[in-house]
Amino acid sequence: MTESTASRAAPARARPRRADKAGPYHHGSLPKALLQAAETVLKRGGLRGLTLRAIAREAGVSHTAPQHHFGDTAGVLSELAAAGHRRLANEMEEQARSAAPGKPRRKATAHGYIDFAIGHPDLFRLMSRNELLDSERPSLVEARQISARALAGVFDAATKPQQEAGPFAGIGTAQAIAITAAWAYVHGLATVLVDHRLDSVARAAPDFGDARALVEAAIDSMKMVPDA
Repeated sequence: MTESTASRAAPARARPRRADKAGPYHHGSLPKALLQAAETVLKRGGLRGLTLRAIAREAGVSHTAPQHHFGDTAGVLSELAAAGHRRLANEMEEQARSAAPGKPRRKATAHGYIDFAIGHPDLFRLMSRNELLDSERPSLVEARQISARALAGVFDAATKPQQEAGPFAGIGTAQAIAITAAWAYVHGLATVLVDHRLDSVARAAPDFGDARALVEAAIDSMKMVPDA
């Protein structure tokens, strides 16, 4: 072989190395990468832009990859919402860990709920869009139970018996009322905050610099959570 022939053949030997870019996806990481891509698309374009093709394009994979791993758009959104519920539970637990038992801990948990909503507004909205989700998808059912129990101050992962009986099995009437009131109150505050519905109220009041400060004060002054 002449020197010129060898130099022309060299690039051909290098071609297989280009396929190494796909290497990480051969070890079970593609579903995670697709969910990360879905959240990126959600942040950038909202729910309207969150399609299977957009997710695949963001992840740099075939347009059939999301469907292969999650079934359909509802499957992707449900898995993304499930991840959101687990992260919400972690945020509430992190806030509550350093607070004293009783009202201080419950209010710290509520602050964690608000902090998650502020930090991930698009994901927070998706988690409540039941018409877009597969509510019977096992991962979403479990994740919702974990976040619901966390809001009630229970931070252990849901076990199978808890999944079958429901996250609040065995609670009394007073506890049910307290949980419902606190849940509605905190979720409502988070929703109007991320939707910028409180901005004008905060500006009108002399004691608050912004809507978040107003919501934090509302949590600190809430009375419906019992001491026991």
